[in-house]
Amino acid sequence: MAGVLKDIPGGGPAGFMEPHGHTIPYMLSSEDLAHLRRELGRDLTPLETACFENLWSEHCSYRSTRKLLATLPTTGPNVIVGPGDDAAVVRFSEDLAVVVGMESHNHPSYVDPYHGSATGVGGIVRDVVSMGARPIALMDPLYFGTLTDEKNRYLFEHVVAGIGDYGNCIGVPVVRGEVVVDPSYRGNPLVNVVCVGIVHPDRYLLARAREPGNPLLLVGSSTGRDGMGGASFASRDLSEDSEAEDRPSVQIGDPYTEKLIIDAVLEMAETGTVLSCKDLGAAGLAGASSEMCSTFGAEIHADRVRQREAGMTPPEIMLSESQERMLIETRARDVPALSRIAEKYDLTWSEIGKVIPEPRYRVLFHGKVACDLPIRLLTHGAPLCQWETKPRHLARPYARPAADLAALAALVLSHPEVAGTEWVTEQYDHDVQLRSVSLARDAAVLRLDGAALVLSCGCNPRQIAIRPYEGTANSLYENAANLAVVGAEPLCIVNCLNFASPVHPEICWELEECIRGLGDMARRMGVPVVGGNVSLYNESDEFGTQIRPTPSIGLVGKGDVRTWQPAPEGALLALVGETRAEFGGSVLDAVTGCGGDAPALADIAVLARIRELVNSGSCLAATDLSQGGLLAALAALSPDAMVEVEGDPVAGLFSETCGRFLVAVRDESRLKGLPFRILGEAGGDGLRITAGKERLVLTAEELRRYEGTVTALMRG
Repeated sequence: MAGVLKDIPGGGPAGFMEPHGHTIPYMLSSEDLAHLRRELGRDLTPLETACFENLWSEHCSYRSTRKLLATLPTTGPNVIVGPGDDAAVVRFSEDLAVVVGMESHNHPSYVDPYHGSATGVGGIVRDVVSMGARPIALMDPLYFGTLTDEKNRYLFEHVVAGIGDYGNCIGVPVVRGEVVVDPSYRGNPLVNVVCVGIVHPDRYLLARAREPGNPLLLVGSSTGRDGMGGASFASRDLSEDSEAEDRPSVQIGDPYTEKLIIDAVLEMAETGTVLSCKDLGAAGLAGASSEMCSTFGAEIHADRVRQREAGMTPPEIMLSESQERMLIETRARDVPALSRIAEKYDLTWSEIGKVIPEPRYRVLFHGKVACDLPIRLLTHGAPLCQWETKPRHLARPYARPAADLAALAALVLSHPEVAGTEWVTEQYDHDVQLRSVSLARDAAVLRLDGAALVLSCGCNPRQIAIRPYEGTANSLYENAANLAVVGAEPLCIVNCLNFASPVHPEICWELEECIRGLGDMARRMGVPVVGGNVSLYNESDEFGTQIRPTPSIGLVGKGDVRTWQPAPEGALLALVGETRAEFGGSVLDAVTGCGGDAPALADIAVLARIRELVNSGSCLAATDLSQGGLLAALAALSPDAMVEVEGDPVAGLFSETCGRFLVAVRDESRLKGLPFRILGEAGGDGLRITAGKERLVLTAEELRRYEGTVTALMRG
């Protein structure tokens, strides 16, 4: 559907050129343009064109995925607000609800990694704040090209710095994350961010206007030209020259203003005079005001917007994605009280329009009409995209690696997805707000209202590329397993569906299969999908790469407050679950090219039993098996142990069959009814493994060296 508009009056081959050299790129196809002319009976004004180009973009309208997303289970007894608002609201206790959202900032983070990732954090935090909630935690699943490449290290370094600096400055801890490295992300890294907040279950806000006649206030930073065309920019692939030509599409954030925004909006919400609230994100003021008022209509005076640059035009004012701005609906009598709060926090504000009863979206500039559209046509009128689908099979025959166990162990344990991520996490303040209890290994545990809020995130793109349905379902399972090993049950799911261009039939098929796998596993678990984001066109002309399908998942759970612990000395180590020779998409496959099929669908019945073991105290320590297989799990749970692996040692140590757990118990009778095998005992000096006729010994020094691989790469 994407095309270049060439026949707008005043336009050129790449769209119309605004004064000061800022081009807003058109992506409306000729079919879209013809459809709009039929609907309106006239040509579009420049501002109307810019509004449709952004609000009808994939990023805002979900043109390729709307029907697929409608198949996901989104309701449940604890869901207060599901998909469709800035963030979801889910009951946690009688007095507390969690507010959760997930977003991507992929393209901006390639063009300008520091500001792109920082503003990704700022945007998702404001989504949560706009619901009247205080943000308490962040998660950051990150996907990059191989870190032996200097450009990828540069991107990685500055993305992590952007996330860390912004989160640290606003006082919201990054408590969980994931780092996946794969050549497919070389020209298009993915930066996904989850934010979790808290609010009283009866005091949340919505982003829907309540009553015609109410004024609309714009609060926060003044409006500049940064972030122009950001929504449309996020809906196209990256070109060879994107770092230079697309830099105006990247917003510049100010975390100090963001902290003031957080405090000011929460204070405003406490007064009970905020009727609706919305973050200015994709498509700027045009997006926020039209979406907020879509049930009624809106009249906006663009010249009343506080501007920090001279000579700004209506498209620049309305489509700017300058950061740290919020749109608020209130009653006329309450404007003075809210303005005093804004001024108390040294924030600019202006009354820029009102809700109107007519179903129109009208923008005036110095008294002249710059835009006058049926509001539902703008916000809900984008025609669905119809793409062809074609299955793609990527599994390769398995070829046993020629190297010995010691060499394979070194390759797997030093892979960035298995090695420690201290270089990343040491840049984040985990303890701010004093809720963090345990952030080790599988999940983040935060103390909340007498219970534990437990968080996990991520997916396995290499396995998903081979088996999209099973791989996505297993990725959700693996996140639920991360919760289970600390005794927590899932409350809700958010997701960020990152894919290449659906113009390619194989990509469209991957997208369909992944959403089907996510929905089916969510239904089997009885956990609702309450929100998320779709990011398409993640491919690079420069490198000729398409990202692997990456349906990144954020999972929120609840349990008792518990700290993750390694296995104590003398404990029996048991492997729960059946191991199959499933190497496709594994870390072993990544480092040796051994091939093989990806794991089959996991059995969810084991999850409940693991939770029971942990909560009853029968299990002294537990971890699930994921990247790196049994060897990686042993190195994490019991780096000092003597164990014996039956059967093929390569399969036993490196297979990534999903649905398995490594547990430490005093009495194996506690595992009755589960498929398990005792491997050995925790304790001693180093990790000593017997596998048939082979013996593998990993000293504490070797394990520390492998653990520090990412740190060594990034520092030297």
